[in-house]
Amino acid sequence: MFSLAASMAWAVSPFIARDIRIEGLQRVEPGTVFATLPFRVGETYTDEKGTAAIRALFGLGLFKDIRIEVKDDVVVVLLEERPIIASIDFIGTKEFDKEALRKALKEIGLSDGRPYDRSLADLAEQDIKRQYVNRSLYGVDIVTTITPVERNRVNLTFNVTEGDMAKIKQIQFVGNKVFKSSTLEDLMDLNSGNWMSWYTKSDRYSRPKLNADLETLRSFYLARGYLDFRIDSTQVSISPNKQDLSVTINIFEGEMFAVSSVRLQGYYLGKDDEFKTMIGIKVGQAYNAEDVTKTTAAFTEYFGNFGFAFARVEAVNEIDRSTNRVALVLQADPSRRAYVRKINLTGNSRTRDEIIRREFRQLESAWYDGERIKLSRDRLKRLGYFKDVNIETQEVPGSFDQVDLLVKVEEKPLGSLQLGAGFSSAEKLVLTFGVQQDNIFGSGNFLGIQLSTSEYNKVISVATTNPYFTEDGVSRTFSVSHRSIKPYIDQAGNYQTESTNAGVTFGVPMTELDRIFVGLAGEQTITKPGSNMPASLIGSCSYDKTCTSVPLTLGWARDGRDSAITPTKGRLMRANTEFGVAADTRYAKTSALYQQYFNFGKRYTLGINGDVGVAQGLQDYELPTYKNFYAGGLGSVRGFEQGSLGPRDTTGLVVGGAKKLVFNTEFFIPFPGVGNDPTLRLYGFFDAGNVYGVSDSLDFALMRTSVGAGISWVSPVGPLRFAVAEPMNKFRGDRIQKLQFQIGTSF
Repeated sequence: MFSLAASMAWAVSPFIARDIRIEGLQRVEPGTVFATLPFRVGETYTDEKGTAAIRALFGLGLFKDIRIEVKDDVVVVLLEERPIIASIDFIGTKEFDKEALRKALKEIGLSDGRPYDRSLADLAEQDIKRQYVNRSLYGVDIVTTITPVERNRVNLTFNVTEGDMAKIKQIQFVGNKVFKSSTLEDLMDLNSGNWMSWYTKSDRYSRPKLNADLETLRSFYLARGYLDFRIDSTQVSISPNKQDLSVTINIFEGEMFAVSSVRLQGYYLGKDDEFKTMIGIKVGQAYNAEDVTKTTAAFTEYFGNFGFAFARVEAVNEIDRSTNRVALVLQADPSRRAYVRKINLTGNSRTRDEIIRREFRQLESAWYDGERIKLSRDRLKRLGYFKDVNIETQEVPGSFDQVDLLVKVEEKPLGSLQLGAGFSSAEKLVLTFGVQQDNIFGSGNFLGIQLSTSEYNKVISVATTNPYFTEDGVSRTFSVSHRSIKPYIDQAGNYQTESTNAGVTFGVPMTELDRIFVGLAGEQTITKPGSNMPASLIGSCSYDKTCTSVPLTLGWARDGRDSAITPTKGRLMRANTEFGVAADTRYAKTSALYQQYFNFGKRYTLGINGDVGVAQGLQDYELPTYKNFYAGGLGSVRGFEQGSLGPRDTTGLVVGGAKKLVFNTEFFIPFPGVGNDPTLRLYGFFDAGNVYGVSDSLDFALMRTSVGAGISWVSPVGPLRFAVAEPMNKFRGDRIQKLQFQIGTSF
């Protein structure tokens, strides 16, 4: 089309354009055309300028056909506009949301209101096919239909026949002699399918997943001394019906090498002995690439602690193939010391700069300190405001000893509205509602409203926290809550205890990980009489009247777990003491929690939990019954009914106790068929614990114990735990409940 139009503009002698006319426009403004033309009225028109004009106008993408005619020194530009896309529709799409597809097409320039371009339509068709292929739908067929409508517009319809899902039927390894093919396949997230593939989708081929698996294989061999390991090729073949895939991986293992020696080379700031203590490479054992990487990273970070932002540490392998030994040389070049000129922030469209800067321990105009920078990044991550935090070191042009820090953050949504329902074997139906704003108005403050209701427990609470009530990082929390508790159905009572609490708590940072809490509250409790009331409640402070208390709380917390939902390593420690210092009560209630997690590779986790508590009345006051501890059930000693352990009233009802001791241990393994997915796991457990009265001694012989197994699943509605327990040490009168489950609980 272009060559034909151009030929019509040729074979004219240069002349002065007396006028320029535009014909054929419907929607495009004439000014757009005139601004694109390389000639004006009164200027000399030539064949070259005509050709350039046609080229420039086609470049706009607005015209289907362009011609230039010359009549009596008048240049006439004849234009045929492209039709405008009136609508884009999809027929037969089940795998993708139509709006998501429209958004993807918009990114390549195809959307409602834009000029129709056949090449873009073809590109869109290929893009849709690529998305289906990424989901293992290789048999997808797309037919694009163009329907003209009035006013030079078209409707664009993509008719999609998705076909059936292609699945991996076989993964073959060629060249492996040391390790079995089954061992190598277990390392991969992709597999040939099993009975849980409907959940994991591990039999769906994906090139990015395959590349990740190949890197896993490479790391596996390099961590075991096979320095010459390489992946020669990978072939993916599909059956004629486009339903079955076969993946073949050709590898070369090579020989295993052992480390003969490790030595330092270069300048180590005169701290050679300190650097040597950070070497994690084991002499005499198989070469381990992971240990080498960790060692070089530790060296680089340590150099950074002294201001050497440009330090380079390289591990050089001196290989002796006659003995299959390798001598490692750690070459270090600290380069030059630098200080931080500026800290630049990006990505915080809502969060104020000061909220980010106050978490930084690396200061501007101070020497570069790698440890402080890492600490600053960790503090920003712990805020919970950002999906991701990245800190880049940038050289300052023209400066020898200056760097800038670029802090990139990706913000989370402003807040959340939670509506949900859960069911537990103890409390039956539980309805929940919550509004949380972690970073309200970008100020760094927290606002939360929670409502939980069940047949036996109803709770409503409102809390707001200012994490920087003072410039030193002292936090302040205001909270108000109301709780209503009725006895479980098995206790056959209809009495009710209501408690209202309002207080303020200050959190004082002691170290980067430790925080001490001090709080003062006012509390009002009343027990409404009913049938089958425990004798201990009759005549108590709260019996049929208002009982007020002024609790003073002192607490300490440290959370070093890698995840609050599915932890695999780290520990959680918490201690809290509550004193009744005024009004109708005088008491002290202390509790402590310790959790430790150990991981064994990617697949196995051991967790231990210890929970102790002791309470006592003070100054001739009795301990209020509503301050007693309870044990039994999920989160405590499984196999026994929720809150059923401990002292009993003369009527035989459980009334709790002043002392609590609970111990749990759990061992997590992957759910069969899900590979390394941490959201669905099996676990075995051992529980021990009991509650004791004020005058009772901690008799370990009276502790209830149980063993069992369960399923842990991070479901769309929250963490779900299902357990089958078998009580081991039990006594007459204990209420046994072997099957227990709950949504939203841990340990």
